[in-house]
Amino acid sequence: MHKHYIFIKENRVMFKHVICKTPGKSMINGLTSANLGKPDYLKSLDQHNEYIRALQQCDVTITLLPADERFPDSVFVEDTALCTPHCAIITRPGAESRRGETESIEQTLSRFYPGRLEHISAPDTVEAGDIMMVGSHYYIGLSARTNRSGAERTIAILNKYGMTGSIVSLKEVLHLKTGLAYLENNNLLAAGEFVHKPEFQHLNIIEIPREEAYAANSIWVNDRVIMPAGYPETREKIAALGYQVIEVDTSEYRKIDGGVSCMSLRF
Repeated sequence: MHKHYIFIKENRVMFKHVICKTPGKSMINGLTSANLGKPDYLKSLDQHNEYIRALQQCDVTITLLPADERFPDSVFVEDTALCTPHCAIITRPGAESRRGETESIEQTLSRFYPGRLEHISAPDTVEAGDIMMVGSHYYIGLSARTNRSGAERTIAILNKYGMTGSIVSLKEVLHLKTGLAYLENNNLLAAGEFVHKPEFQHLNIIEIPREEAYAANSIWVNDRVIMPAGYPETREKIAALGYQVIEVDTSEYRKIDGGVSCMSLRF
């Protein structure tokens, strides 16, 4: 296996690399349905730096890409590619204004996945915020950004490399991982419509209270869990499972429908 790829240790995925992108000033005009007002750009920079510092505690190397003012939402790199242990899939975002974001991500990932880049093409749409990895299986949410043909094409690519996928319906949230976070070790944070979904009942579901639903979007990075600050009940539940919890303020990213997972590609 190439040294840059994800590797498996004791049946758990371990990440080696993270890609992030500096937010541009144009982010204040990012897509949103949150009705929380425009982000404060200078505050968003401070919060992004805090996020990078959190990742630096997680035994990964970080590639930080420069801002791209052409694409207000381009700080949310997660949506542009699905990184697996065997290939990277360059997505085709459902939001037309975001489709140009994939170019710089593809250039960067080509260094880590030489000869192992796959692509989603029209009319399929996929945003990787709708895809959750659990071992070698990938749950793909159907949303306003990911259509059925895109999900099916993604599953076909996964199958090509010996992995599997399945489709999950969602109604209440923007992306699948808005309401879910797999923390390895069979532990799944879940909020709202996902708590009782039959496809997840084989996992240890940690139910997030509705008033803290935003905290369901957290990430596991090598035995640490990075989560948004200000959600004490969720923090307590995660810490009780034995994880080291790192809180980061993402208030300005929430204003444009972003969360902790959205701001990095982890592999």
